[in-house]
Amino acid sequence: MRIVSLLPSATELVCALGFQQNLVGRSHECDWPLGLNDLPILTQPKMNPMAQAAKIDADVRRLVEQGVSVYRLDADKLAELAPDVIVTQSQCELCAVSLDEVETALHDWMGSHNTPPKLVSLEPMILDDVMTDIRNLSKALSSEARGEALVREMRSGFANLAEAVSAQARKSVFFMEWTAPLMGAGNWMPEIISYGGGDVVLGESGHHSPTVMWEDIHAADPDVIIVGPCGFDIGRARDELSTLTNGASWQSLRAVQDGEVYIVNGNHFYNRPGPRLLESAQIIGEILNPTCVPKIYNPERWQKW
Repeated sequence: MRIVSLLPSATELVCALGFQQNLVGRSHECDWPLGLNDLPILTQPKMNPMAQAAKIDADVRRLVEQGVSVYRLDADKLAELAPDVIVTQSQCELCAVSLDEVETALHDWMGSHNTPPKLVSLEPMILDDVMTDIRNLSKALSSEARGEALVREMRSGFANLAEAVSAQARKSVFFMEWTAPLMGAGNWMPEIISYGGGDVVLGESGHHSPTVMWEDIHAADPDVIIVGPCGFDIGRARDELSTLTNGASWQSLRAVQDGEVYIVNGNHFYNRPGPRLLESAQIIGEILNPTCVPKIYNPERWQKW
C-alpha cells in the first residue's frame, strides 16, 4: 500500500497506526516522527512561514482576498507517486492544502488510472472528531483494530490525567494561539486544557480560534497565560512574545505580575490533531498542577517565560 499524507497530523496518525514504511510522499511541514526527510515533498507555501506572525497574517489575508490557495500542490509529482491512499483535510484552508485542491488534482489524472486512490479527509473540530478521524483512517488502511487500540489508549490517557488533577483548584487559562492579531484557542483546545486542570477563557470548543483585543484579555483576567502560536517552536514563540511584552497592556495583566506565563511548542503540539494531543494535555497538567503531574524535562516542550 502506497500512502501520501498532505498534513503533519495525518502523517503522525499514519505512523501511529504502523504504516510509516508505506508513506511515499508528504507535505513540507511533516517532520514527525523522525525518518521522513527522504520522502518527496508535495506541497509548498506561497508565503514565508518563517516570517514574523504579523507578516504571515498579512500575506495569508492577501492570498485569501485574491481567491487563491495559500499552498501549492505538486499535482504532477502526486500522479507520479501513484498512491493508493491520500490523506488530506477540510478543516482549515489556511493550515494545509485543501480538499478541493486534492480533488481537482485527482480529476486531472484519474483518466489513466483504473482504480482511484482512496481519499481520506480529516475534519476535526473537537476531540471526538479526532477519534472519528482515527477510525476513518484506520478503516481506509484496513487496520480497524489498530485504530480502536489507539483511540482506547488516548481516551485512557486523558481520563487518567483528568483523575490526577481532579482534586486541585481549577485555573482560568488564556491560551494565545497567535500574536498578531491576538487570538485565543478554539476547536479541540478547550478540552485539552480542561484535561490538564484549566478552564479556557476567550475560546470555545468546536469553534475556530477567535481574534481578541487586549481589553478582552483584561476583562477575562486569567490566572495563567500560555503562549503557543500555531506552527511556532519555543524559540520563535519567545521571539514573538517579546514584541508584546513592553507595553502596559501586557505588563498590567495579573498573570504576568504573578509570574504565571508559559511558552509551549505550538508546532509539535496543540495544533496537530493527532496522537500527540494527549502529550499536549499532559504538558498543560505539568504547568498547572506540577505536584500531581510529573514533569518530563524537555525545554523543547514548554518553558516558563
